[in-house]
Amino acid sequence: MDETTYERRDVRSRDIVDHAISVQETHNTMSALEYMKSHDVAAEVIERVLLGPDRRRAIEAY
Repeated sequence: MDETTYERRDVRSRDIVDHAISVQETHNTMSALEYMKSHDVAAEVIERVLLGPDRRRAIEAY
């Protein structure tokens, strides 16, 4: 199994990704995808976050 560690660049990126996950859960994947694209999230990050939930980081309490 690949044990790659992913680090978000900053708080803004974290918030965008966390919101996109919430949008995906409450609405649909396309809405989350469009949200992430509108915030210039890299395609490989979008794919990992939306299509590979087992590869996501745990959501931190903050």
